[in-house]
Amino acid sequence: MGMKSKIALGAVVGIVVIGAVSANGDTDGGSTDKGSSVSAEQQSGGGTSDTKADNEAHAGAAEDDGAEKASQAEQFKAFVQKNGTAAEKEAVAHVTKVQGADEQNDILDSADIFTDFTGGLMGEGMGPAKLLASAFADWKQSENGLVTVYDADGELLGTGNF
Repeated sequence: MGMKSKIALGAVVGIVVIGAVSANGDTDGGSTDKGSSVSAEQQSGGGTSDTKADNEAHAGAAEDDGAEKASQAEQFKAFVQKNGTAAEKEAVAHVTKVQGADEQNDILDSADIFTDFTGGLMGEGMGPAKLLASAFADWKQSENGLVTVYDADGELLGTGNF
């Protein structure tokens, strides 16, 4: 086989692979929107007329805060307080910031949880970090998500899939 034939064959294989990846990503397009609307409906408490007033009040509060990152942490804390175990509730009290929870595409989702624990992997926060990663997986779902938990100094405490 000549050099030109090998190059042409490589180009054809590359185009086929790109096409297959693109087609695979489009088949689940409707399910991500469906999951997002279900999550939003669960967080808002359903579809009653009272929730409309609540949503407007929360929207006003979010504008007053001025920071999406703080609202993600508060949403996460509220979810764990409502649905978590006693150990998860204790661990979530140490959360200072959640980043990347609202930006999901089911291809390579990544979220970060920052805490006030100290000492890195050898410190007190390694156990609670696993609880936080597990609670985050209950809160957000992704086909290919990774949540990372950090201590107060930005050192890695733990990771988990969601």
